[in-house]
Order: sequence, then structure tokens, then C-alpha cells
Amino acid sequence: MSIGVPADLRWEEANSRYLKASLAWLRARLEALSRIPDAPEPTDGGRRRPPWRERRPELPTAAPALADTGVLGRLAAAREAAAADPDTAPPALVQLADRFGLTDFERDVLLLVAAPAVDPGIGAEIAAAHGDPLATAPTFALALRLFDDARWDVLSPLRPLRHWRLAEAVPAPAQPLLTAPLRPDDRIANLVRGLNHLDERLASVLEPVADPAVGVASTDSVRHAEDAVTAAVLAETPDDRFPVVQLTARDTDSAALVAVRAFARLGREVYRLRAGALGREGRDPETVALLWHRESLLLPVVLLLDAIDADPDDTALTTAVRRLLPRTGGPVVLAAREVWPVEGSSTAVVDVTVPPPGEQRALWAASTGLDPGGAPVALAAQFRLSLPALHRVATAHRPGPDGPTAGQAGDRLWAACRDAARPRLESLAQRIVPRARWSDLVLPEPQMETLRRMAGHVRHGATVFTDWGFAERTSRGQGVTALFSGPSGTGKTFASEVLAHELRLDLYRVDLSAVVSKYIGETEKNLRRVFDAAECGGSLLLFDEADALFGRRSEVQDSHDRYANIEVSYLLQRMEAYRGVAVLATNLRAALDPAFLRRLRFVVEFPVPGEEERRRLWEAAFPDSVPLASGLDLGRFAELPATGAAIQAIALGAAFSAAASGRPVDTAMVMAAARAEFRKLDLPLPVLVGEGS
Repeated sequence: MSIGVPADLRWEEANSRYLKASLAWLRARLEALSRIPDAPEPTDGGRRRPPWRERRPELPTAAPALADTGVLGRLAAAREAAAADPDTAPPALVQLADRFGLTDFERDVLLLVAAPAVDPGIGAEIAAAHGDPLATAPTFALALRLFDDARWDVLSPLRPLRHWRLAEAVPAPAQPLLTAPLRPDDRIANLVRGLNHLDERLASVLEPVADPAVGVASTDSVRHAEDAVTAAVLAETPDDRFPVVQLTARDTDSAALVAVRAFARLGREVYRLRAGALGREGRDPETVALLWHRESLLLPVVLLLDAIDADPDDTALTTAVRRLLPRTGGPVVLAAREVWPVEGSSTAVVDVTVPPPGEQRALWAASTGLDPGGAPVALAAQFRLSLPALHRVATAHRPGPDGPTAGQAGDRLWAACRDAARPRLESLAQRIVPRARWSDLVLPEPQMETLRRMAGHVRHGATVFTDWGFAERTSRGQGVTALFSGPSGTGKTFASEVLAHELRLDLYRVDLSAVVSKYIGETEKNLRRVFDAAECGGSLLLFDEADALFGRRSEVQDSHDRYANIEVSYLLQRMEAYRGVAVLATNLRAALDPAFLRRLRFVVEFPVPGEEERRRLWEAAFPDSVPLASGLDLGRFAELPATGAAIQAIALGAAFSAAASGRPVDTAMVMAAARAEFRKLDLPLPVLVGEGS
């Protein structure tokens, strides 16, 4: 519940009346205190004790006129009457005292401390009460003499005034806390005035979170997560505190959507704190936690600690988070890709899943107005976008009445989804723009047939798993994974490019030799980054140079062998769980344990091309625009035992020779390029039929 009702003018007027009455009562007490005669000198000699060391004197019954006329009593009654307006909520100071558990004395001390910020003219009365014209700021010593029921524990850092930093002592060298000038925290001074807003010191760290999919109803899967969050917040906990709700989500927007909609039911506003900001200079986690805890008592707010993009292996970051969470108070949501260990607080874990294909299909149809049996089917089958991401794409590319046809709209939406799902893998993978087509691929027919079946599995995955119910039997193996094995240059990468082009996917070549690390655990961490980044679909992952892993597998003789085997197992487990398209390319199929092969849906062996395949490769080696000599017979070069990659290299070398000489490509140029290529590969060049010695 928020303190005050900013939009209620009646409450603002009532709060002003109470504040005016309280200040009048405070002035009267200060004036009465300033008229009290000084305490007598001690009779046993020595220095005179400071006033705060004396027993607090009672207000005299005869000296000050205010006491004689009962003015203090009437002002106190007027103050109490202003606080008891039955038509409005209590004044801010009364509510604040209730929220923080202040005694009546501590509430009056806070009034004294805040008074100069509300009425600067009261400084003169404070100075008169001090007996020092320069001492215009209140002190604890003054408060102990001024108010009834004074208690020394007001100085304790465990009591609310100091613990919650409601009143702060102005630092001064060699000055005790008792006589140090006091000032109100700016946030608290504004609250006493009736202005209830987020602390400015948190405004640079926190940001309000809006619904990232306004106007789109929650799907069943999203609503289930919202219900779980609400139930966790309302559940009774052993320590009678709000639990830390951990949202495991793939992206920030999905977590924000669930948090905003769940807490909207409870009338609370969500603020995001990015975990990475905790480690920055000047942002002490404990100070941020205390200020936020204070805000949770003053405003109906929720803290969303966003650790989606944080590295759970970052020791400094995780330490800062662990320092923050037990001290925050109020509802807290920790959003991360995985569950984090949280100490000192009860926790509840809620998984935020991407809407399944059935829900996505309905969302695409509703958001775009397209036929549910058309483009929405293909989009839902290939891409696994969160509800907010899907909403953004659909809104930006929604077909208009005079816009593109349904087919054109589907193509544009597909391209937009691919862009939205494009993973951030700059350091671990290379994006290749696929241009090769089926007609460019030269392989024996059994291998071609397997590749075509692989493409068919990708296209019809949603039908088989979702519509026909196979997904209910297993949660793994719904992606399309394959092993491409064979010598270098036999077309493994080229075939992957053909598949990516056919399926309209981005192709990412992941060099496992760069992913593998000598440090234990780093290889799995890099692989996790690759798969997590590509989970939205729209990509074909090609893990090239898999020999970097398989070549390390061996009999377990020491800890390094054991961890090498773990890395291979982790890669294959993630490939099995991956819902997209992943290809593992290796030259060492024999190094794979047969138990691992069952986790891969397809295994394609790429043989060294035979003479017929080489003939076809030579026929397609030169683009149509390359000038060829009339006597050049490319068919005779099929006798060379070259792979497809070698043939392409020879053709390229011959083309450069032709460009340099200004003549068409002839037999001599091709032969010279072939000799250079075979020499590079340290292979003997056979003598072709009809070639002179």
C-alpha cells in the first residue's frame, strides 16, 4: 500500500492541515523550552555539565506563559484532530511512523528533523532552544530535552530513525552524534510534505518496466507462469517475508511480461535493476538494497533483478547479487537463464517458456490477420519467439488492406523473424550467407536422398510433434541433428549451405577448435552460449572441426581425459535437446562412441567423389562468364583424384592465370593450377591420358 493518495486533493489538504498543526505545536514547545532557566551550577565544584547531561527538566508551571494558558495542550489536541480525519487516509508522517515502527517520541523527533525542510523559518526557534544563534539545525540532544517520553535508544543504529536513514547526522570532525546537526533524508522530507515518489538515488539504477506486449492477451503458457508468480508471492513463508521468485527465462522481455502482468493483479509496479549495474563504481549493493527495501514500504513496487545476460560464473557479480537479495525486502523477482543459489531467503522457481507452436500459430493469425493454415503454420513451426518478440514482429509487418499479398506478407514475416532470432555469436561463430542450391551439390544419390529427408523433417516438425502428438512422448530430440563425416573437401560445409538456403535459414559455422578451451568448464560454457543464443530458431548451426573434441576422447587415464569425454557428452546432449537444426562435421567418425550416434537423427557419409561425380564437378567448376578456350576439355580432368574443394581451388587458380595473361582459360592453365594444388596438399599429380611426359 502506498503512503498518501497523490491524486486525492482532499488527502493533500488534510495532510497540509496536519503538517501546519504539527509545526505550530513544535514551535510552541521550542519557545517554551527556550524560556526555561538554565540549570544551576553543580555545588561540588568543577565544570558545568552540558544541558543534555542533566536530567531533562519538566516544563515549568509558572514561568512560560504558554504553559500557564494551556496553549500547548490546545495545539496538541488540534494536531491530533487533524490526524484523525475520518474521510481521508492518515497524514504522511503518521503513516510513515506506522510503516517503520516509530514510537511517538521517534515520530516527533522526525518532525523536528524535517521541520527546517518544510518551514525554513523555524531555524530561529531551534537556535533559541539551543541557546546558540548559529545552531539552527536540530540535534538529538535538543530532541531529548524537547519531547515527552524521550529515550536514549533513539541514538541506536538499530532503531528505525538511523537504520532506515530517515534522519542523518551531518558529518563533522570530532563531534559526537548527540550534538551533531541532523538533516532529513530528501526522500523522507518530500514524503512528509505529501510527495511520494521513487528515491532519486535509485532512479539512476532502476527503470520502470512497461508491459512489452500491450494489447496482446496472455497465452495459456504465459498465464500459467503469471499464476505461479502470484501464488508464490501470496504464499505464507517461514520467515513471514516475501520470497525471492526466480523466473528462469530465455530473454528479458519474457520475464518482464510475466512479472508486470502478475503484479498488476496485486496492484504493484515493477522496476528493473540490471545485475551488471551492481558492480559499477558508487553502487554498493547493500546501500541499493536498503534504499529499495525502504521504497517497498513506501510504494507498491516490485524489484525485477535482471540477470538474463549476466554471467553466472562472474564471481564479483554473483557476490553482489547475494549481498543484495537478503536485504531487499518486499517482493523480488530474479530473472535468469538458470536457477541461482540464493542464501537467506525463501525462493520459488517459475519457468517462463516460449509459447508452443500451437499457441504461436494462433498468435500469428490473430496479430497479422493471415489465414491460420498459411504463413502462421510455417512461422510457428520454424521460429520459437517469445510473446513480446512475436508481437513486435507482427506489429511492424502487419499486412494492410492495400499491402502485399498473403504470400508476400508471409515472406516478409519470415525474413523479419529470422532477423529477430539472429543470435549474437560474433566471437564463437561465423555467419555464412547461404547461396548454394541443390543443383550445385554433387553427391551420390543415397546421400542426396538423406539430405532431402533431413530438409523434410525440418519443414514438417510442427505437424508431427505438435499436431500428431509425438511431442507428448518425449521432450528431447525435437530438433533435427546430423553428423556429416568424411575427408576434408568432400562437401560437408557446402551441403550445410544448401540446406540453409533451401530452408531459408541463417548458417552459422561454429569452429569447435576455437570453442574448446584448456580450462576445465570453459568448453561447456562456450557451447552453452552457442546453443542458448540460437534457441529462437532461424539458424542452422554447423559445428565444424569436431575433431578438436573427438580427437581428445580416450581411455580415462587421468582427470584431463575424463573432462575431455565430458565435453563431448555435453555437446551431444545439447544437440539432442536443441530444437533447431544442428550439424556436426568431423573427419573422424570412428572416434564417436556408437552410443552417441543414436542421439543424432541423421548420419551422412561424404565420400571422396568418384570419377562420375568429379566429371560433374568439373562441368560446374567455372561460372558461365569465364572465357574458356575452344580446345579445353574439362571432362579429361575427371581422372584427377581431387575432392570438390580441390577442384574449386584449381578452377580459381586457372582463372587468375587467364586474367593475368589476358587469354581464355586453356588446358595448360588448368594443369598448372592442378600441379600447384596437389603440391600444396603434398600429393603426387597423376599423368592424364593423352598428356605428354
